[in-house]
Amino acid sequence: MSERTAAIARFLAGAGWPAAEVTPLAADASFRRYLRIRRNGKNAVLMDAPPAHEDVRPFLRVARHLCALGLSAPAILAADEADGLLLLEDLGDDTFTRLLAAGADEAALYRMAVDVLLHLHRLPATAAVPAGLPPYDRQRLLDEALLLVDWFLPAATGRPAAAVARADYIAAWDAVLAEPLAQPTTLVLRDFHVDNLMRVGGRSGIAACGLLDFQDAVTGPAAYDLMSLLEDARRDVAAPLRDEMLVRYLEGAAPPDRGGFLRSFAILAAQRHAKVIGIFTRLDRRDGKPGYLSHIPRVWRLLTAAVQDPVLTDVRRWLDRHIVPDLRGAPEPAPRSSVTAASR
Repeated sequence: MSERTAAIARFLAGAGWPAAEVTPLAADASFRRYLRIRRNGKNAVLMDAPPAHEDVRPFLRVARHLCALGLSAPAILAADEADGLLLLEDLGDDTFTRLLAAGADEAALYRMAVDVLLHLHRLPATAAVPAGLPPYDRQRLLDEALLLVDWFLPAATGRPAAAVARADYIAAWDAVLAEPLAQPTTLVLRDFHVDNLMRVGGRSGIAACGLLDFQDAVTGPAAYDLMSLLEDARRDVAAPLRDEMLVRYLEGAAPPDRGGFLRSFAILAAQRHAKVIGIFTRLDRRDGKPGYLSHIPRVWRLLTAAVQDPVLTDVRRWLDRHIVPDLRGAPEPAPRSSVTAASR
């Protein structure tokens, strides 16, 4: 028995789940993994987040806050913060992704997700945002956008970005980030998309929508999570559905500056797509996870469409100059030997 396996066994025994059946449930792009725990006809989920790489405290803070707001984050059954182990309520297997693949009503699921955001965004920021949450500020947004330049561009061209090109990229983003940062702020879950949403049996209304993977939540512009839902890196969202959900949100939230909201939506979409292209490349190059590369062509299509908004003219011109259309696809997977060396 490995040291980590023994730690998990001790944690489960202390939480009242000794000798439970443990089966893998899911892994993600981080160092976290999830296990389904079964004992005496009951289920729970174990989050195993090695403390050398992960901190479970943000997840705990946001999960408890969401539950207090009447939303369906997993209830916390037991926690060992120092050892990075959480025992969570099992919300089932019905992620939106699986339901959509099985032919579920797409519009109904997206309406449920939009209604969760409306519930959250109608609250005053003082009620919506838990204490101690970091801001989605200029530096964080800029650092994320730079992942495109620092990871994808070298992978696509075989050389790092020139210093002057990198400086011009920063300047192009600096010129537009003031717009979303001037918008009213709320709780931003950051990875609000169909992989992290569930339909929870036995619940109705917004409580029927289970929420996962929100440990990176910040306080920031309300447009971000709606954009994350409708500009999905992992699946195509048809324009009529996207437009319907955008209208549903705008009519329900009635943002005081509708034009500013829509410009912020476009800016944040481009920023997120640039970030995601960089992250998916980094997952291959640094972490040996090439499976995410298959999504990059879709994300490039989304980024190319987003920068057509006039507010993003400078960003579009930079991309046209430095990443020509022939480069806007998935780079070749890194050789395993180079991945191993880079990960040490």
